[in-house]
Amino acid sequence: MRLKRAPVRVTLVDRHNHHLFQPLLYQVATATLSPSDIASPLRGILGRYGISVLLAEATGIDVQGKRVLLADGELTYDFLIVATGATHSYFGRDEWGRYAPGLKTIEDAVEIRRQVLLAFELAEREPEPVRRRELLTFVIVGGGATGVEMAGALSEISHHALVRDFQNIDPSQARILLVEGAAHVLPTYPENLSLNARRSLERLGVEVRTGVRVTRIDETGVYIGDEHIPAYTKIWAAGVAASPVAKSLGVQLDRAGRVEVTPELNLPGRKDVFVIGDLALFKEKGQAVPGVAPAAMQEGKHAAKNILRQLKGQPVEPFSYWDRGMFSVIGRGSAVGIALERFRMSGYIAWLAWLFIHILFLIGFRSKVAVLVNWAYSYVAFRRSARIITGGVPLRGRSSGKSALPAAGAILEEPHKATEPQPAVRSESP
Repeated sequence: MRLKRAPVRVTLVDRHNHHLFQPLLYQVATATLSPSDIASPLRGILGRYGISVLLAEATGIDVQGKRVLLADGELTYDFLIVATGATHSYFGRDEWGRYAPGLKTIEDAVEIRRQVLLAFELAEREPEPVRRRELLTFVIVGGGATGVEMAGALSEISHHALVRDFQNIDPSQARILLVEGAAHVLPTYPENLSLNARRSLERLGVEVRTGVRVTRIDETGVYIGDEHIPAYTKIWAAGVAASPVAKSLGVQLDRAGRVEVTPELNLPGRKDVFVIGDLALFKEKGQAVPGVAPAAMQEGKHAAKNILRQLKGQPVEPFSYWDRGMFSVIGRGSAVGIALERFRMSGYIAWLAWLFIHILFLIGFRSKVAVLVNWAYSYVAFRRSARIITGGVPLRGRSSGKSALPAAGAILEEPHKATEPQPAVRSESP
């Protein structure tokens, strides 16, 4: 919005027609919220400001020719802000994505919700105890914020939301396993908060394994070393990689595919190209700024400010990140967090702070009200309001009487994840 009154024409290119509040995606995946509660149409947000929105997929950038290459055309620019975000990283084992979907888009969340709810439905009809146990085993790979929040939410589903809904199974007997390769869950947090998070998860019935790595994922389950854990539902929360668009920028990338930007957030050697969000590697005091929404928002505002300064003939200014804190919710009334780099909190106070911050950053009055109402309903009634299974339902085999079950896992075609908008800015005379 910094450019809305400037003498420029702004074009925003995105392969989706909506803005997505990613921090609450896991609540769509665990049936607390509906997709429309955390997503808003881009045209509805930006159209009133005269910003042109193009539904298209950016496949590359021709820096020398000042062109954005699209899957079905191209777009020229005077100034460019590249914010194409990140996608899942399976650390060179992309075939695992077939069985363990990640959580980056609404499509991912809806598919995971389908798998989770379908697992309970299939278990209700499964006569064999071993197979039923496999259906009620959920493995989350990665103990960062997404993995911790997913594990806590799955535990609450099984122990509260579904506990009285089935006749042949006890959903509270579901096994929820969280696997993290580092020594602690939430490894970016101080150790005492990480330990608090682990204790909270274990009180919820989550089995936490740290300091171990997954060596294989297939249709049957997950391998930790030589140990095989049969599981129908596997969820990937272990790593991210920058959008492939970065490869077309003609600069050196780090191991995660990110661009190491200048202090002003420019592409090295280019004052007309800015790189922000998950695609940018910005270091301050020797430390990389975390790839979180508040950092991306601050970077976006600063890039717009520097474009305006160039239009006025003024020098660009270096970016400085204001770390307001980070929070991760673990379950009902339980969270951990750090505010303003110094105030550490856990438990109910941290949970209330998490609620306030997420409502504050949601876009649109409708979304704020919808999320508040759904949270209140879930808190008071111990229920989930979005328990909808989409897609086909597996049929039981007629000859053997056994369930003809497909492998859990979505085959999601993801050539490029534009998790953040990519605007092209063209200057005009006043």
